[in-house]
Amino acid sequence: MFKEDEYLQLSGIQHFAFCRRQWALIHIEQQWEENLLTVDGDIMHENVHDFGFREKRGDVVTVRAMAVSSSRLGINGECDAVEFRRSPDGINIFGMDGNYSVTPIEYKRGKPKENECDALQLMAQALCLEDMLCCEIPFGYLYYGEIRHRVKVIFDDELRRRTEEMIAEMHMYFKRHYTPKVKRTRSCNACSLKNICLPVLCKTEKVSDYIRNALKCDGSGE
Repeated sequence: MFKEDEYLQLSGIQHFAFCRRQWALIHIEQQWEENLLTVDGDIMHENVHDFGFREKRGDVVTVRAMAVSSSRLGINGECDAVEFRRSPDGINIFGMDGNYSVTPIEYKRGKPKENECDALQLMAQALCLEDMLCCEIPFGYLYYGEIRHRVKVIFDDELRRRTEEMIAEMHMYFKRHYTPKVKRTRSCNACSLKNICLPVLCKTEKVSDYIRNALKCDGSGE
């Protein structure tokens, strides 16, 4: 079990799966830059995240911006939306009559990716919900704004295993304050951190030290 001050951001698993260096720059070194893709994604999530929103349509209750956490995994964050659908095989939810199945939904700006970054993030949300509600969640959905369609993600044993192993690796890096080096790929071109990351790809020093030393050089060169 993790203490609350040891929790990592659930959303970070997507960064970690995409690029371990990117995750470390953001979550360990606190480096960040915006680009068109990140701003567009933020706008989409602002439209989705209506804190405290709860809607009932027939047998389905939708809760947006639902806070979730897991002391077992040491992560916390928010689900864009969680659907509670009335089901005889579901669980009892406090304040709601009957039994309900639980389905997390994550909203993304673009289209389905070739990698599993989004699926891992959704799986992490489901693991938190399972720990909180003492239930089993068989699947969830990724909604992509570009295609305006939901993609179903099955939470099988393999995806569960990879997600939990990745979270454990994140904790290991964070505890060591370790920022790994990576090889440049085509994905780097769309990364909002490329201007921070690329100048030090082949160096052993941390990015924060690189920036600090660069500022010192600028000041002493006058």
